[in-house]
Order: sequence, then structure tokens, then C-alpha cells
Amino acid sequence: MSSRKKILEQILDGRSDANIPFSGLCNLLEALGFRERVKGSHHIFVKDGVEEIINLQPQGGKAKPYQVKQVRGLILKYRLGGLNDEK
Repeated sequence: MSSRKKILEQILDGRSDANIPFSGLCNLLEALGFRERVKGSHHIFVKDGVEEIINLQPQGGKAKPYQVKQVRGLILKYRLGGLNDEK
């Protein structure tokens, strides 16, 4: 199982929001078609067809739990679970 798929499953499971690696979350969003822009410590993700803007900040190498929850909500709302480069 790829690390992106594993991170996606952890996010959708919702039981370990405080243990999601920040870099893994960023890589997952890029794999789902989001474009990243960095401004200071803020990593801002946008995607055509998605109204919301995702603004992430690392916290000791991990993603903030409330931001993981926001990402989960967007994945479910827009049905973004498919990874384009998975085999």
C-alpha cells in the first residue's frame, strides 16, 4: 500500500487526526490535484471545482487536527478519494 493511500485511509478513518504527518498531508493533496502555494509557514491549496481554500500550517512535523478534519470534510464533500497515480 502506498503512503498516500495509507494517509488517505487514516484521514477518512478519523481516529488519528493528531498523528497525520504534515508532509504526507501535503503530498496527498497534491496527488488529489490541488495546487500548493507557500507564504511563510502557510501552505495554501486550491483546486478547480473546489470552492474552499485549504490553509495548512505544520505543528511539530504533524498536521493540526482541526485542519485534518477540514481536509476530510472536503474529500467527502467533493468525493476526492481517488488517487490519479495509484495502480
